Amino acid sequence: MSIKTIQERNTRVEADKAWESSFTRRGLIALGTYAIALFFMTKIGVPNPALNALVPTGGYVLSTLSLPFIKLWWLKNVYRR
Repeated sequence: MSIKTIQERNTRVEADKAWESSFTRRGLIALGTYAIALFFMTKIGVPNPALNALVPTGGYVLSTLSLPFIKLWWLKNVYRR
């Protein structure tokens, strides 16, 4: 494997990591979660579907905010490689 091939692979891996943790990705998933929840809640007749669709969306957003801290704890205390 050449150095150039390794550098190209590293560039792709870094881009993938950046995308995974980007606010753009999180925002798009949150928006999609809200739209899907709103659609289904409207179809099944949930009162105030626009407000209630915020619950699963908020859960998703909170999980993305707390995971970095959990990951650091896990790496330090559980993974121990």
